[in-house]
Amino acid sequence: MIRRPVIILVAGCCIMACSNPKPAVHDILISDMDSTVKPGDDFFAYANGGWMKKNPIPGDETAWGIGELVQKELYVKLQKINEDAEKKGETTGPGQQIGDFWHSAMDTVSIEKNGIEPLKEELGMIDKAATKADIMAITARMHTYGANVFFSEGVSQDAKNSDVMAYGMNQGGLGLPDRDYYFNTDARTAHIRDLYPGYIAGLFMLMGVDSVSASSKASAVVALETKLAAASRKLEDLRDPYANYNKYAITSLGSLSPGIDWAGTLSKMGVQHIDSVIVGQPEFYKALSNVIASADMQTLKDYMSFHLIATFAEYLSKPYSRANFDFYSKTIGGAQEQHPRWRRALDAEQGAIGEELGRLFVKEYFDATAKARYEQMVENVRNAYKARMEKLDWMTDSTRKKAIHKLMSIKKKVGYPDRWKDFSALKIDRGPYVLNILRANQWWNMYGMNKLGKPVDREEWDMTPQTYNAYYNQSNNEIVLPAAMMSVPGFRDAELDDALVYGYTAASTVGHEITHGFDDQGRKSDEKGNLSSWWGWMDTVQFMKRADVLVQQFNKMNPIDTLHINGRATLGENLADLGGILIGLDAFKQTESYKKGEKINGLTPLQRFFLGYSLGWLLEERQERIARQLLTDVHSPAKYRVNGPFPNVPEFYEAFGIKPGDKMFMPDSLRVHLW
Repeated sequence: MIRRPVIILVAGCCIMACSNPKPAVHDILISDMDSTVKPGDDFFAYANGGWMKKNPIPGDETAWGIGELVQKELYVKLQKINEDAEKKGETTGPGQQIGDFWHSAMDTVSIEKNGIEPLKEELGMIDKAATKADIMAITARMHTYGANVFFSEGVSQDAKNSDVMAYGMNQGGLGLPDRDYYFNTDARTAHIRDLYPGYIAGLFMLMGVDSVSASSKASAVVALETKLAAASRKLEDLRDPYANYNKYAITSLGSLSPGIDWAGTLSKMGVQHIDSVIVGQPEFYKALSNVIASADMQTLKDYMSFHLIATFAEYLSKPYSRANFDFYSKTIGGAQEQHPRWRRALDAEQGAIGEELGRLFVKEYFDATAKARYEQMVENVRNAYKARMEKLDWMTDSTRKKAIHKLMSIKKKVGYPDRWKDFSALKIDRGPYVLNILRANQWWNMYGMNKLGKPVDREEWDMTPQTYNAYYNQSNNEIVLPAAMMSVPGFRDAELDDALVYGYTAASTVGHEITHGFDDQGRKSDEKGNLSSWWGWMDTVQFMKRADVLVQQFNKMNPIDTLHINGRATLGENLADLGGILIGLDAFKQTESYKKGEKINGLTPLQRFFLGYSLGWLLEERQERIARQLLTDVHSPAKYRVNGPFPNVPEFYEAFGIKPGDKMFMPDSLRVHLW
């Protein structure tokens, strides 16, 4: 449970649902190919290898592909909106906030002059802490502005009662990306772990601490975090919604963490109007109590000071920003250069006041025609899924009826919200950049806390219109497709044929998101979004048996070094990919362009569908990024989101003549037979 949504990364595009337009003179599917690769050996390389050979990853990127090209066009539009707002100098409304945010972010003279000074008040509060009670009071304050020390928490819908907003407490407080970074013994992870104390010490030295003391402080911080990591669950264990749902009365939290005044701490964080909370991992909070009780005061204060600066380093002067980049983006992520300041400012603005920016974005760059196209595409895919469910031979009639009812109940949100968030209470000015970020974080904290005790707003969007992404919200049983999904870089709608679009959008986005309602997690919620056991016993057995085939397939995949894909942790996304392909293809088969069977540039409609899907995952990634993804992400690397599901799709063999002996050939007995 977190303040803002975890988004599911999928490819987006523009869409022509009911026609087969004349393709552009430049056929992106042809130009991106690498014809030296057999499609049956490595389809990802066959479909995208030509483009990847001609387009190396830029130095300031950790990956480069279709999403980055779309985002590049979006950045141009968003930068213009910001620059225009700054010049207008409005004194109220979204224009004022956007213009002033942009000014503060780009005012490098003031940022470099101020250094760490804007955070001195917060650092002073930490330094003055004299008791463990003081530590928890400051912890509460830090959580309100986004420095989530010791644990993570936030407001979201109750998984078992989606009409109610609940407060959740979860494991957290780590400086490395995931608990496994503290324990894995592979060379790459061990190297990152070895460098981590140096990064911490470096920040202390920037704050004026001598090198010997800084090194000692860093060692103590790492030791404290290692204890928290040891009490944290692994990535795959966090996917069990029942095991991670444990309701406690606030008055009984002391049984988990003796010595911590949770009632007082939560009150200081803004928690109100409720008497119980959802604890994701109770054992973590038992360990947290011991960690805080046994640690000396100076170590606790050093840990908090480090996390304060690390949280806001990007918004401070160059020494802090550069240290943050060197460790997280370069060492862990593999980037060679920092993004230019204007790009980093736009990224920060997206998180702080993105919906304010979205208002101006859709006014300039989105129209009702595009919105209607997406809405029709959703219905085409929904109907295809319904037809597929009706034919499943392993699902009982009772469960099938409920599954179809849930499917038809899925709400679609396309383009932009009908009602915008009100940011008028948020102070954004032309003062210190980091304080605009801190106040924005406080605004988001109170925005979430104010939902407690109130009816759920099911019309709210958790993603901005200018976001190149989409998501399925399990608690609302809805799919959300932002306006920015309408883009294919360099092409107009009329230049994209149905086959490309149905692979690129209907499969990888719409079908993918709808399938999340029936993946290993989504299937455990009913049509209203409540965690509920609505599957029959035999249906559950059949689902798990068939899904486990996909788990074993992905467990064998070895993208880098000795690291394999975690088939259990990535199961939900892998199921959504495979389901999306099958359903998107079924929807495409209902179009006139498929039925006519006419070739375009020598490619059949079926071939163009698979190439269109692969285009959506056109992405070259640095080795460091892949390694991090394998340890921290529930999504498989891009290449395996193509080569992983395709061998399970019968039409793939038909389209490209895949035969025994080809590397991607898989006998039918070993394929996944689920949807």
